[in-house]
Amino acid sequence: MAFLFESFEGWKNYCTENKKSVVQAVLDYEQEQKGRTEAQIWEGLGKAWVVMKDAVKAGLEEDMTSRSGMINNGAKKVYRYPLPVLSKEFQNLISRALAAKEVNSCMGRIVAAPTAGASGIMPGVLVTIQEIHNVDDKKILEAMLLAAGIALIMEQKASSAGAVGGCQAETGTASAMGAGAIVYCLGGDIDQILNGVAITVQCMLGLVCDPVAGLVEIPCVVRNASAAAIANSSAQIALANVSSVIPVDEVIEAMGEIGSSMETRYKETALGGLAATKTGQAIAKRVLIRDIEIMPDENVS
Repeated sequence: MAFLFESFEGWKNYCTENKKSVVQAVLDYEQEQKGRTEAQIWEGLGKAWVVMKDAVKAGLEEDMTSRSGMINNGAKKVYRYPLPVLSKEFQNLISRALAAKEVNSCMGRIVAAPTAGASGIMPGVLVTIQEIHNVDDKKILEAMLLAAGIALIMEQKASSAGAVGGCQAETGTASAMGAGAIVYCLGGDIDQILNGVAITVQCMLGLVCDPVAGLVEIPCVVRNASAAAIANSSAQIALANVSSVIPVDEVIEAMGEIGSSMETRYKETALGGLAATKTGQAIAKRVLIRDIEIMPDENVS
């Protein structure tokens, strides 16, 4: 019977006892629990990878102005800025995460990995790591499958939904998936992968979900870029065998506890945080009026 992804410790033990790779364990789960063939799984991952790359490309080349006006081609501005803060590679990472998320905010096609609100993180991470380290597509697809296993456990032990656990659950899960994927692509072992997940989530604990005007735009887009950066820093730390000290399962349990204790206004309700600021409220009012004005008049033939 396939491992059911209830804990990270269980995942590691299952792989050790059955002499299976972390990726093979997820593959077994998908086949036994979801009824998919191996060919179907790889085909689905391949399609998702194409969509991720297309979202990055679209965000950096096409007009990305959202109906609210809050998103206005930010990814292109960052990508084209002549002075990198650290390096061009880091600038590209940030730009790509912004780009894919802006595509989502502008109603384009994305991969919810694990959610639409966090859809820029995995594309930004994977496209950049492939470019820098010449990672082949097969390894990228394996990393995506590994990331799915990470998300499965985090969803069971805490949540990946902003409405349940705040933004720590949404971008936190995606960032943890990205960190695990990076470590895997660069040859890390299972301990390093899980350490990367733990360190990432430690950096994201307590982050609230406070979308201005109730739209998945501000601060969601820029948080995708920051979360992509955290995924990379955590992977670097984990690859160097720096311990997270607190085991990964306990870190995720802490995330769940914080999420359950978080006030409702900080969980995707647009009632607290940035959404409740003077400017945030003014934007919400303007967006509401605009939506009412463009609604079709059912009495007009």
